Amino acid sequence: MATARSLQVKLALLSFLEFGVWGAYLISLGNYLARIGLATQIGWFYTVQGIVSLFMPAIIGILADRWIQAQKMLSLCHILAGCFMGAAGVYCLTTSQVEFGPLFALYTLSVAFFMPTIGLGNSVAFNALTEANLDTIKHFPPIRVFGTVGFICSMLFVNFTQFQTNAYQLITSAALSFILAAYALTMPACKVKKGQKSSLADSLGLKAFKLFKQKRMAIFFIFSMFLGVSLQITNSYGNTFITSFENLAEFADTWGAHNANALISLSQISETLCILLIPFCLKRFGIKGVMLMSMFAWVLRFGFFGIGDTGSGLWLLILSCIVYGVAFDFFNVSGGLYVDKETTSDLRSSAQGLFMMMTNGLGATIGTLCAQAVVNHFVFSQTTAEAQHQGWITSWMIFAGYALVVAVLFMFIFKDDSKKATPQMEEAVIDGNGSAADGMVND
Repeated sequence: MATARSLQVKLALLSFLEFGVWGAYLISLGNYLARIGLATQIGWFYTVQGIVSLFMPAIIGILADRWIQAQKMLSLCHILAGCFMGAAGVYCLTTSQVEFGPLFALYTLSVAFFMPTIGLGNSVAFNALTEANLDTIKHFPPIRVFGTVGFICSMLFVNFTQFQTNAYQLITSAALSFILAAYALTMPACKVKKGQKSSLADSLGLKAFKLFKQKRMAIFFIFSMFLGVSLQITNSYGNTFITSFENLAEFADTWGAHNANALISLSQISETLCILLIPFCLKRFGIKGVMLMSMFAWVLRFGFFGIGDTGSGLWLLILSCIVYGVAFDFFNVSGGLYVDKETTSDLRSSAQGLFMMMTNGLGATIGTLCAQAVVNHFVFSQTTAEAQHQGWITSWMIFAGYALVVAVLFMFIFKDDSKKATPQMEEAVIDGNGSAADGMVND
C-alpha cells in the first residue's frame, strides 16, 4: 500500500508540474502583449497552440511509441520547450522594443514541444499505474486533479508577483519546464514497440474520418468544431479585458482590476468541482441535454463578462467564472463519452483524437482568429479607455450571440436516440474515465 501511495504522490507531482508550466502564461500572456504594443497580435499566440496541436502530438507520440521511451521523450520535450520559452523571456527582458517576429517564433517553437507533453504525461502515468497493478480508471483521476491545482497555483503566483504584466511569466514557465524535465527521468520506464508496425494513417488516427459517413456523427463533429470556437476566447482576452478596468477612473483602484489572474482562477476551481455534477445530469437529461447545458453556459460565460465590471458588477464576473465549469467540463467530458459510446473498439482512440482535433485544433484555431478580428475592430482600434470599454462590451455580446446561435441550431438539428446515459457511461464519469477527460485543455 505504501509503495502504491508513494507512486500516486509521484505522479500527482508530475501532473502538478505539467500544468503548472502552462498556467504560468496561458491566461496572462495577452495582458503582457497588450502592454508592449502587440495587442492586435494576441490572437496569433493562442491560435498557434491549436495549429501545432494538429500534428505535433501525433508525431511525438509515434516517436515515443516506437523509438524513445515516453518518460525520456517527456523530458526532452520539456527541455526544448523550456529553452525556447526561456529564450523568449530573455529576449523580451533585454530588448528595448519587442518585435512580433522574434517573440512569436520563439513562442511557437516552445508550444510546439509543450503541447505533446500533455499526452505524454498521461502515457507515463498510465504505464506506471499499470506496471504497479493499479486500476487506471480508479487511480488516475485523483492524480489528474493535481494538474488543475498546479495550473491554479501558477496563475496565482504570476498574479501576486505581478509577473502577469511582464515577461517574467515566460521565465517562470521555462523554469518549471526544466524542473519537470529532470523529474520526468525519475518516472518508471515505459516500453517502446519497436517490432510493431502500423500504417501512417493508423498512427495519425486518420481512420476515424470514416465516421463522417454517418450523418449523426458528422453533425456531432461539426458542432464540436463550432463549439470549439469558444474554447480559447476567454483564455486569450479575459485577463486583458479585466485588467483594462485600471484605465477607467471609476474602477482604477478596484481589487479585480489589479488581480485578473486570481479572479479568473475561479474558472479552474469551478471546472474541478463541476465534473462531480456530470453523473447526475447525464442520468437525468442524457447526452444531448448535458451538451446543451454546456452550450448555453458559454452564452452566460460571455454575456456575464459583457455586463460585469470590477466594481459593483464584480459578482457578474464571478458568475461568469462559475458557469465556466459547466461550459467547459460538460462539453469535453460528455462529448468524449458520446464518442466512446458510438464507436467500435478499433476506432475508439482515433475517434477521441478526431474529437480533440475538431474542438481544440480546428475549432479553437478558427475561433481565436475570429475573436482577434472582432476585438481588434471594436477595442484596439479605439483611442480612449471609455471607447475601448464599450468595444469590449460589444465584443463579448457578439461572442455570446454566436454561442446562442450554435446552441439553438444544435437543439433542433442534432438527434440522439438515447435519452439517458447508459450505466457504463455513468460509471465512467463517476470513476473518472480517462479517455473522456484527457482532452481537457484549459487546465
